[in-house]
Amino acid sequence: MRSTFAVGKCTFLVKIIMNKDIEYYMSLPYEFSVKLIEDEGEKYYFAKFAELDGCMTDGETLEELAKNIPEAMRGWLETCIDNNIPIPEPNADDYSGKFLVRIPRVLHKNLATQAKKEGVSLNQYALYKLSI
Repeated sequence: MRSTFAVGKCTFLVKIIMNKDIEYYMSLPYEFSVKLIEDEGEKYYFAKFAELDGCMTDGETLEELAKNIPEAMRGWLETCIDNNIPIPEPNADDYSGKFLVRIPRVLHKNLATQAKKEGVSLNQYALYKLSI
């Protein structure tokens, strides 16, 4: 949080330090990815946080992984807090769900034709093609 104030002709910008405890950070929507790992005939699930460098965990099942994720996050955050290491907050990027792409006319025509054959809108067809 920032605040400004003026004294005479000088304006000051002051960063107000908020006391952020572990519960504050635990409540934030950090992103993590999950992968199924197959290693020497064994399978397990591995999770890694995007913003919390080095914060990761695993589990033999998805249920075990789901239990381990908050435990790993709490341990990582406690270590940072105890050692005065700055903790990044989740990316605040807001994705609207749409973007503009310029494509050649021929490709546009081919996609529109295929969408019509499938009985869906061009947007639905493009989404399908992008997701496979």
